[in-house]
Amino acid sequence: MSNWIINHGLTSFILVIWMGINIFLFVWFYLFYDLGDDFYYTRHLLGSALAWARAPAAVLNFNCMLILLPVCRNLLSLIRGSFMCCGRTMRKQLDKNLSFHKLVAYMIGLMTAVHMVAHLLNVEWYNNSRQGVYDPLSTALSSLEDTNETTYLNPIRITDLDPQQIPTRLVFTTIAGLTGVIITLALILIITSSMEVIRRSYFEVFWYTHHLFIIFFAGLVFHGAGRIVRRQTNREDHNFTFCKDRIEEWGKIPECPFPQFAGGFPQTWMWVIGPMFLYLCERLLRFIRYIQTVKYRKIVMRPSKVLELQLVKSGFKMEVGQYVFLNCPSISQLEWHPFTMTSAPEEDFFSVHIRSAGDWTDKLISIMQQLPEGAQGPKMGVDGPFGTASEDVFDYEVSMLVGAGIGVTPFASILKSIWYKFKESNPKLRTRKIYFYWLCRETNAFEWFADLLKVLEQEMEERGMGDFLTYKLYLTGWDTSLTFQENVNFDKDTDVVTGLKQKTNYGRPNWDKEFELVRKEYPMSVVGTFLCGPAALAKVLEKKCAKYSDVDPRKTKFYFNKENF
Repeated sequence: MSNWIINHGLTSFILVIWMGINIFLFVWFYLFYDLGDDFYYTRHLLGSALAWARAPAAVLNFNCMLILLPVCRNLLSLIRGSFMCCGRTMRKQLDKNLSFHKLVAYMIGLMTAVHMVAHLLNVEWYNNSRQGVYDPLSTALSSLEDTNETTYLNPIRITDLDPQQIPTRLVFTTIAGLTGVIITLALILIITSSMEVIRRSYFEVFWYTHHLFIIFFAGLVFHGAGRIVRRQTNREDHNFTFCKDRIEEWGKIPECPFPQFAGGFPQTWMWVIGPMFLYLCERLLRFIRYIQTVKYRKIVMRPSKVLELQLVKSGFKMEVGQYVFLNCPSISQLEWHPFTMTSAPEEDFFSVHIRSAGDWTDKLISIMQQLPEGAQGPKMGVDGPFGTASEDVFDYEVSMLVGAGIGVTPFASILKSIWYKFKESNPKLRTRKIYFYWLCRETNAFEWFADLLKVLEQEMEERGMGDFLTYKLYLTGWDTSLTFQENVNFDKDTDVVTGLKQKTNYGRPNWDKEFELVRKEYPMSVVGTFLCGPAALAKVLEKKCAKYSDVDPRKTKFYFNKENF
């Protein structure tokens, strides 16, 4: 339990607070509409469906206020980088912004379903009451009229239409009904296109349908303007406990004037206007960055169909492990894709390595391959840089870096920065030890990164700090010819695959053994474990961090950090 608290305590506390607010809002507004005297006559027409429609609406307002904040990347980077009060544990929560975004989206989807079903029932019961299907009180309430049509209760005002067509007409001709249909359809498309299988295989579908959020929020702001749920406004003059059984005397005796009703003031816009303004500023800043000139310093095709772009942009400053969003108008005006930078802050350019992984990356690589030697590439928009978990790597005494395939990119930046810090004898470097693990399926994937590791090997040896960096390379896929070469050259000083002194391991790491080794070598240290790789590996490492951590400050503690885009 203590191990779990170290890595998940604050996250769980935040989720408990969030869920507590959701439950409080649901229960409060459910009881408000289910027990409130102003809604006695409304409840008589609609029953408990009134409360079941309004309680989810309150929860929806709260979560629609939150949904945009986790994707305000510049705001999160400002919080992460500018405020000293934002400590390591709090910064870890900022790195889970997309997970929270998804969680809030699930809540919006659930509450929308409940809200929609309840209102469909409400429409049916409004219609039945208007047709006189129920008791005399329901019929009388539904027949209330006035000169300006403002104090009625039942929003169904027409009677000269086929009763079976009236609900459809109400849904598609009223503000509340039409906007409800639009935002529900937009939400369905957004959620379904966000499924992992679609997002990974058809990113463009995910990207374009996600921008239906503009329609969703526009409809949301106007949805409440229909004021379809109405409350009694003259309860002091018309006491329902006395008058509900005297329908024939309404308007004839002073104790029972006709009941009057009014719709509630729209409140959704007050919940979402702040986040919408922040997001608008976010998009404006992205546009300003987009129009800034970006020049190509170097374009290199690496093995395994990996494209390296070295770019220069005026005023651009970065930290280790950060990422940028790239847009290539010649491919798509709207698509922006995230890439971790592989350059170090000490360099006068920033670089990204792009692996072929979809239509957009394939087109970009194809364009670059067709360029003449030394030519400038197509216009490139750059948004960023944005902070990630890897920024905190130098805040730990000991760091474990785990990269899978192209997931090595943030650690390229870190290792380059270490090289510069050693070269400049930077006294601010507090990190005492780095363990680096790289898992790849193909031997070619090692090639573009091996040169950097060779330089680091040599630099560490020359400075007598060979123990500072321990790196282990794992080849998870190999063939018989490679096995033969390994057997023939087993006695050589350098590895047959990478040319490095550290030999390549075949298979996957024994993580229990690795964590036990780190805990044994640094029994009183705080260890940061950083991953850029698949979710399955993240679950394994997260469990190991919890397993081998101890709340005793005199013992080793492992903190898990994962890159999220």
